[in-house]
Amino acid sequence: MTTPKEATVRSRLSPDLKKQAESVLAAIGMSSSEAIRLFYQQISNRKEFPLELKVPNQKTIDAFNEKSPESVTIEKLRELS
Repeated sequence: MTTPKEATVRSRLSPDLKKQAESVLAAIGMSSSEAIRLFYQQISNRKEFPLELKVPNQKTIDAFNEKSPESVTIEKLRELS
């Protein structure tokens, strides 16, 4: 017997981020609801956050703080690894 899906999760995010993420999800045939459900299922299964999160080093912080995306070059990105 399956549990009815009655719980709701709400989140605020920028319209641009939503549009970009939904474009990626559509390309793999997944809805936003399915992606969120999968994310929550992985948290439940693993009993931990399903992605590796690290505190960024100073080079990464500097890259995040660049004034415009155009100022980030492939060379700068390679330096981060």
